[in-house]
Amino acid sequence: MRIWGVYAAAAAAEIGGCFAVWAVLRLGRSAWWLAAAVLLLLLFAWLLTRVDTEAAGRAFAAYGGIYIAASLAWMWAVEGLRPDRWDLAGAALCLAGAGVILLAPRGA
Repeated sequence: MRIWGVYAAAAAAEIGGCFAVWAVLRLGRSAWWLAAAVLLLLLFAWLLTRVDTEAAGRAFAAYGGIYIAASLAWMWAVEGLRPDRWDLAGAALCLAGAGVILLAPRGA
């Protein structure tokens, strides 16, 4: 279960960092938001190194599914746009793929 918490924290950090850049470039927020963006994106990268796997690519691939679902949650919670059934279906497929990658029995 620890891995899901690490991925959730990584997603929050990445989405927050990317949104801070979005806020500066698209919403006209202060350039000071970029300092938060840098810190959050550094935290995101560090958190992904906490995933217990022998391959960075596997950690990153599985994270992709979690990122997609978290992005839709952000869209709903922060931007006020509710995901539609196609968003939810796509996220479910991605989470299933992440689960296969993370939970598959690996041969020695």
